[in-house]
Amino acid sequence: MTFTAKDFTRRMERALAQAADAGLTGVLVTPGPDLVYFLGYQPTAITERITMLVLDADHDPHLIVPVLERPDAEAAPGAAAVTITDWADGSDPYAATARLLDPQGRYALSDSAWAMHLLGLQDALRETRYTSITGSLPMLRAVKDAAEVDRLAAAGAAADAAYEQIVTVRFAGRTEREVGTDLARLLREHGHSQVDFTVVGSGPNGANPHHEMGDRVIQDGDMVVLDFGGLKDGYGSDTTRTVHVGEPSSSEREVFELVRLAQQTAFEAVQPGVACQDIDRAARQVITDGGYGEQFIHRTGHGIGLTTHEPPYMVEGEQLPLVPGMCFSIEPGIYLRGRFGVRIEDIVTVTENAGRRLNDTSHELRIVA
Repeated sequence: MTFTAKDFTRRMERALAQAADAGLTGVLVTPGPDLVYFLGYQPTAITERITMLVLDADHDPHLIVPVLERPDAEAAPGAAAVTITDWADGSDPYAATARLLDPQGRYALSDSAWAMHLLGLQDALRETRYTSITGSLPMLRAVKDAAEVDRLAAAGAAADAAYEQIVTVRFAGRTEREVGTDLARLLREHGHSQVDFTVVGSGPNGANPHHEMGDRVIQDGDMVVLDFGGLKDGYGSDTTRTVHVGEPSSSEREVFELVRLAQQTAFEAVQPGVACQDIDRAARQVITDGGYGEQFIHRTGHGIGLTTHEPPYMVEGEQLPLVPGMCFSIEPGIYLRGRFGVRIEDIVTVTENAGRRLNDTSHELRIVA
């Protein structure tokens, strides 16, 4: 499914409504995931030349671009929803942008904006004020429409298919890097245009949540954490399964089952109106009661969409309520330094009365060769 100019217009209107509710004049969007969200446009090269979408309640949306990039901007899927204004090298781009802003306005600005552009606008309009989009408008991209959820589900299904194939290859006697390379290839074969990470943490390396992959040779008796994801049709996948080479010990099974129970408990806590921190609390309580609270060393989850990590975050202190259409990971883990780690992760979307998993591979401990 291709997003249309009407889809992008609705997103801009929603952003302006949220900005007004937050007491802001408007929203300033620079290249990165925010600009892709509002226009489907990603400049060929993000350079020192300012490109900015100006959303202001007092006038129609404007996109200011370097004149040499205007043809690409005009070809963007959302171009029909904006007025495009260009500026040429040798002219003052901040003066050109300032004409589109309220001289005393207060704007939310993309987190990815270059500091030089912010400083340039502040010099041109001394009375304007700026705040980060994430800090002031945390729900801006957090709630997905049906088409976005469909894309996330398709990305999750592709990651699931890659997992079902990777567990059929031989692990023992091969390096983490070799298995990770296979995993990245499988993600691409199942439609991913971009692979963002392939964690293959074997044995003691599994106790490092962000180990990715190295040259350690996987051994019989190893627990192996597999965490992988990327982008398919512009939307992210991110899943983790923990496998074991040969038969696990009773203590390894005990830790694995505790993580599995924590993941399930957190999933069952998902429903509209529940605070994000309560998802973290649900998972953490299970692991703490099992005696491994100090070995669960990260938040329980993060949002996902155009990027694999974005708001909202399932973490203590985040009181945003869950809303239908939110999509995020649930990924508790236990990490025993020098021994092994266990993590289980699914992407979940909030429905009208519960949660729905966007990954459906088994949570059981898979035995690999």
